[in-house]
Amino acid sequence: MDSVDSAMDGLLIISETASGAPGLDWRQLLEAGGYIGYIIIGLSVIMLTLIMQQLLTLRISVLMPHTLAEQTHQLISNGRFAEANQLCKDRPCFLGDMLQAGLSETEMGYLQIQKALEDSSAEHSARMMRKVEYLNVIGTLSPMLGLLGTVSGMMTAFMEFQSSASPSVSEFAPGISFALVTTLMGLAVAIPALAAFAILRNRVDELVSETSLMAEQVFNGYKLWKARRKTTAKAAAADKKAADSGAQPPKGTI
Repeated sequence: MDSVDSAMDGLLIISETASGAPGLDWRQLLEAGGYIGYIIIGLSVIMLTLIMQQLLTLRISVLMPHTLAEQTHQLISNGRFAEANQLCKDRPCFLGDMLQAGLSETEMGYLQIQKALEDSSAEHSARMMRKVEYLNVIGTLSPMLGLLGTVSGMMTAFMEFQSSASPSVSEFAPGISFALVTTLMGLAVAIPALAAFAILRNRVDELVSETSLMAEQVFNGYKLWKARRKTTAKAAAADKKAADSGAQPPKGTI
């Protein structure tokens, strides 16, 4: 019975302690974060803006519209390069810029077209990655700023603890808890920022590969046009040769 009574008394003490525990006041937490906390909040706003912007930008319908690929393929297959180039100018996108780069080298041959496509793909890939890289910077800076705020708060708390005549743990604990607020804020921003960076980086790599493959498929029409042109040239040369041989007088005649 004594053991049961002592256990009940322990449960009552725990429940009273839990019920009397102070709740989280977000206003006080924001104030405890200080200027560094507001900087971290600003980084979180930038992070959310970047994520939303990239989610709206990194889409197949925006970077590589299939209608543009089909129309350009038909024009290139018929040798209408100027019209294909104008079509890509009227619909600016990742695929359109790559096709324009390839169309500028049609007179130099297919190897030069491939080189132009690769250069354009690398340029656009680097441009898109620069925007995504900001998330990595935010994910790296946020916990460092949080640690800076925590160290500063801990130093202030220890200085107040040292200046007190009869310091107690209850007076020292609030200073430590508030000093850890910036670390919490920094981690809360860094974790989603780094996760979004990894996801969007893979998304950029995937879209760059798909767009490059689609651009090469579009320029398969250039090969068909070259083959038809070569066949037509051979047929014209054969007809001309036949006409010339028919116009010559037979041997032995005057």
